[in-house]
Amino acid sequence: MVQKGQIGVTTDNIFPIIKKFLYSDHEIFLREIVSNAVDASQKMKTLSDVGDFKGELGDISIHVSVDKKKKTLTVSDRGIGMTAEEVDKYINQIALSSANDFLDKYKENANAIIGHFGLGFYSSFMVSQKVEIITKSYKEDAKAVKWSCDGTPEFTMEEVEKEDRGTEIILYIDDENKEFLEKNKIESLLKKYCRFLAVPIVFGKKQEWKDGNYVDTEEDNIINDTNPLWRQKPAGLKEEDYLNFYRELYPFSLNDEPMFWIHLNVDYPFHLTGILYFPKIKNNLDLQRNKIQLYSNQVFVTDSVEGIVPEFLTLLHGVIDSPDIPLNVSRSYLQSDQNVKKISNHITKKVADKLEELFKKERSKYEEKWDSLKLFIEYGMLSDEKFCDRALKFALVKNMESRYFTSEEYKTLTESNQTDKNGELIYLYATDRQEQYTYIEAAKEKGYDVLLMDGQLDTHWMGLMEQKSEKTRFVRVDSDTIEHIIEKEETAKVELTDKQKENMTEAVKSQLPTIEKTEFNVDFKALGENARPIQVTRDEFSRRMKEMAAMQQQMAFYGEMPDTYQIVLNVEHPLIKTLIDESENKEKDELIAQVSSDNRLKQLVDLALLSNGMLKGEALSNFVKRSFEMV
Repeated sequence: MVQKGQIGVTTDNIFPIIKKFLYSDHEIFLREIVSNAVDASQKMKTLSDVGDFKGELGDISIHVSVDKKKKTLTVSDRGIGMTAEEVDKYINQIALSSANDFLDKYKENANAIIGHFGLGFYSSFMVSQKVEIITKSYKEDAKAVKWSCDGTPEFTMEEVEKEDRGTEIILYIDDENKEFLEKNKIESLLKKYCRFLAVPIVFGKKQEWKDGNYVDTEEDNIINDTNPLWRQKPAGLKEEDYLNFYRELYPFSLNDEPMFWIHLNVDYPFHLTGILYFPKIKNNLDLQRNKIQLYSNQVFVTDSVEGIVPEFLTLLHGVIDSPDIPLNVSRSYLQSDQNVKKISNHITKKVADKLEELFKKERSKYEEKWDSLKLFIEYGMLSDEKFCDRALKFALVKNMESRYFTSEEYKTLTESNQTDKNGELIYLYATDRQEQYTYIEAAKEKGYDVLLMDGQLDTHWMGLMEQKSEKTRFVRVDSDTIEHIIEKEETAKVELTDKQKENMTEAVKSQLPTIEKTEFNVDFKALGENARPIQVTRDEFSRRMKEMAAMQQQMAFYGEMPDTYQIVLNVEHPLIKTLIDESENKEKDELIAQVSSDNRLKQLVDLALLSNGMLKGEALSNFVKRSFEMV
């Protein structure tokens, strides 16, 4: 007898909603159908383990097959199956889930059961014009039933013959989704979503090369690893096991092995397992993201974990798995879910614990890895306050001699010599050892230490450290003359008239090359007769703003501003004194004609620009030619 009826939904429009809006990605249907089959299979195993099923458990593998001629995709299992009453309850009444009832009865033995899926089965209608269920319950004397629905609220259900227990889901793929009848497509989806499910998933037969073609063998093609490394106890694992698993997760990273890893294994107050790898992080943050795979009971959920784990942890690679993270909810729900927040906080703590342990126990090895860890730790400190407080103990800075220091160690090293007359501790740094070589050497001649800060986030990180440390500033060595960066006493006053300053400013500017988006200001300082006659410096604040604007869209205004440099004239240098005296009382045109024919000022300006890496093209060629002529 064929039973006809209407599915228990509150609107006739449920199927269009499912097809268009239930999931953002149609391919997710395969995960849902296979996950339900795994759920049913694990329930069967639980019943057998506790003695509620006395028969032979046998093979509980799940089989997936495609028939292009019939336009069908079939998923079959040997799980608990369903009676007609259960089909009516769990299929015809949408949004009820058999997992809830089962968990209530077998909660002590059902840890491996994938949680309730709600509308999961109905995701099959996103790609199907018709879906059939042929199912037979494990219960004694149960009759097999066939349920069929063509994507309207109407269904049919009738008794049929089925030899074995379990369920067969047959999807009649519609014309818009023919891609899901391609073997390669289905195999790639199974490997994406089901590669670590706890029940074997069989998709066809393994193949071998024979007589110029690949042919099927007798061996089942099992596409998943039912006992992935993160589910195993860390005590029994070796370094090579972790490295092999990393290569399995990231087959295109063979020459880029991780530095170390964390094996997560938490039972209370939430369930969490996983392995997080610390990669050698390059200088591009965006290229490193989306390498953590999120699972729920070995079912793949997503590899876009922003908002689920703290932002800086998205730079790590690996797997996290928690049954406390629901499968079928929006990202906004995940981001506000309390369990997710607890998991996120725990992972942050474990990462900080691991880094602190390595720093304390194996400092030399930690320092060797620092250049690859630096970007990750600085990102964490900038984006997560709790992590920042922990990281102050193991975040390092490196000086020009490649020695490493914590912030406290570096303060101890420098505070006696690099504290200025106002009691501010000045940390000198350079971003390029070669380009800023002259300024680095000038600082060293004063007995000062210079840090190398050439990382992508260093500018932001230095700002953070200035906020956390009273009376401490980071200043780049070329931001001013070294005597004025760290002022030890009242500086000598510049004894020039306004007319002298005006004339020398005009003279210097007339000798400067035109550089696109660059402005020069002329400054006068008394630096002593042995200091360089002319130096080029760049204000720390304006340069930092431009560097930060390159990474923060809201600061784009600073990025559009021209680069501003100071041409600093040492008024105590004999040659500058002579040029000042010669320029006095001259009119502008006469002055410019004089310095243009003289070449002394032009040569001094070009030397200052050259030492700052700013003399290029025609200006550099003219300088070289002039230098030969002067020799």
